[in-house]
Amino acid sequence: MMDMSCNIAGVHFKNPVVMASGTFGFGKEYGNYYDLNLLGGISGKGLTLHPKEGNSGIRVYETASGLLNSVGLENPGIPMFLREECPRWEGLDTARIVNLGGNTLQDYVDGALMIEQDEAARRREGRSAIDMIELNISCPNVKAGGMAYGIKTETAREVVREIRAVTSLPLVVKLSPNAEDIVGMAVMCETEGADGISLVNTFSAMKIDIRNRRSVFDNLYAGLSGPAIKPIALRMVHQVSRAVSIPVMGMGGISSAEDIVEFIMAGAAVIQVGTFNFINLRAGKELIEGLEQFMMEQKVNSLDEIRGIL
Repeated sequence: MMDMSCNIAGVHFKNPVVMASGTFGFGKEYGNYYDLNLLGGISGKGLTLHPKEGNSGIRVYETASGLLNSVGLENPGIPMFLREECPRWEGLDTARIVNLGGNTLQDYVDGALMIEQDEAARRREGRSAIDMIELNISCPNVKAGGMAYGIKTETAREVVREIRAVTSLPLVVKLSPNAEDIVGMAVMCETEGADGISLVNTFSAMKIDIRNRRSVFDNLYAGLSGPAIKPIALRMVHQVSRAVSIPVMGMGGISSAEDIVEFIMAGAAVIQVGTFNFINLRAGKELIEGLEQFMMEQKVNSLDEIRGIL
């Protein structure tokens, strides 16, 4: 029997294929195409304390081997998620991850507390809907001129420390590749009590409409994802994996079983699939099958045999 499983802070992943935040909603729609229980995990759409409408204007734009997005973290807000989506998440047999964002430190803290208290109440009743929090520090700090929390290590430290103090749920911090020092940022997260690192988020990028002489996006810049970023993301996952002792969730342009194996060999405990979900609505199922096929062909009995071999 092949073993594709992994454990992160007590959370069991039956295989390393996790659906990335912002590309899978909360899973309901994709469940029409394949059994979500096949997946190792789902990281739900990024949530903030209060609902957000997202950015105006064009939100997505296809580019060479990638996708630019300026969605702006549109979401229904944490209270509605807990009320409307969590009852369905209770029935899923996969790791369930809440992606938490915020524009102020207090937003982050209040959101984490609400999630913690709601899940604690469920568990007292013998139920559960949330296994882990993925802390998104790529959000703009509105009290510091809009610079993302995840750019400077010391700014990010305060958020990680405060969230760690208010939740007992396993905490993974999702890092921005635009950070001044990605390795230093990861080491700081481990020092402050994070149970894992998730990387990379999208790269800051842009597209210009040369006929109208303006940026395609109202926000000027957008986030680049897809196969175009994979070689850089892979390098960052390798660097971070060697610098920390906590597990790493690797992502960035994964669209094949071979891509998954590369990230595992670079040191990732599990991987996340993002943009490929828009190209192939059955991406999760097909990637798991492809990984199984690779392991059979290469006579790999457990992913631990190849994890972090570089």
